[in-house]
Amino acid sequence: MTRLVALLLLLAACDARQEAMTAPRPIEPLQNVGKGGSPFQYPEELWDAQVEGETLLRLYITERGAVDSMRVERTSGYEAFDSAALAGSRSLRFEPARRGDEPVGAWFILPVKFDSGAAADSAGDPSSKSVAP
Repeated sequence: MTRLVALLLLLAACDARQEAMTAPRPIEPLQNVGKGGSPFQYPEELWDAQVEGETLLRLYITERGAVDSMRVERTSGYEAFDSAALAGSRSLRFEPARRGDEPVGAWFILPVKFDSGAAADSAGDPSSKSVAP
């Protein structure tokens, strides 16, 4: 019984010292990505076929705000979309997560939506088509 009480007190002390952690945030707004300067390139064959989809990525953001690791959390069902989402995420920059005042590394979920309708009024090559995280 004494050990149980000691363990509970130890766990309570650990929880009390935990500071709230804020999530990483993109430095640049990610809305309307694709209108010039987007790191995400709409795959040409899927654009031509008017295929749309969404890839859900899990990114590890370092304490410096760089993308360190990435993986597909949920596939779009199209390898080309998943590959384009992974490739584009490498160049993203974030304000890192914080625990108190200290920047810390943390995982971040990023949906990347490939939407041909959002850029239907644009002309030109598929690399300028709309992709919105």
